[in-house]
Amino acid sequence: MVEREEEQPVIKVTDRRKFNLDGSLREGVEVEPPKPVAEPPAAAPPAEEKTEAAAPPMPEEIDLPPVGDDEAFDDDIPGAEDPASFVNFLSTLATNAAAALGAMPHPVTGQRSLDLDSGKYWLDVLGMLRDKTKGNLHPQEARLLDGLLADLRMQYVQLVRATEDRLKKQAAQKFSASDILGKK
Repeated sequence: MVEREEEQPVIKVTDRRKFNLDGSLREGVEVEPPKPVAEPPAAAPPAEEKTEAAAPPMPEEIDLPPVGDDEAFDDDIPGAEDPASFVNFLSTLATNAAAALGAMPHPVTGQRSLDLDSGKYWLDVLGMLRDKTKGNLHPQEARLLDGLLADLRMQYVQLVRATEDRLKKQAAQKFSASDILGKK
């Protein structure tokens, strides 16, 4: 038998995913800010002037539990009316997380922006605080912290998924099936 030495094709596999398994952004990857998306009209209107595409809707504002407004709430958590209370501290951290996730305008600039890295940082801080204070909080404080953390984490996951979907759609628009399959 004559053995033929055929040249084997070299296959290079490149992972182009933008995020790690834990949801954090991979090193060297930059996420582009969301581009405005025009919503399709409900019915085809008669010839109207075209307007610029509206900015994509930002996440709903997070309903933070009232701090100092609800008497029953104040009665359940000792010291809630104190400006330096644990509840007010949680509110400050949650506000930072919500601003980073675009759920509310930034306290300084007044503009909504999306910064997933900062949002993840604030979620990690709240999670660390929950872990370190476990068993040492008033039951209402623990429920408040758990609720804030759950709501903010859910928004973060939705935003990460939306960002991944947007990146996939952009990549799909840049390449055709023949580009992917290597046909000409």
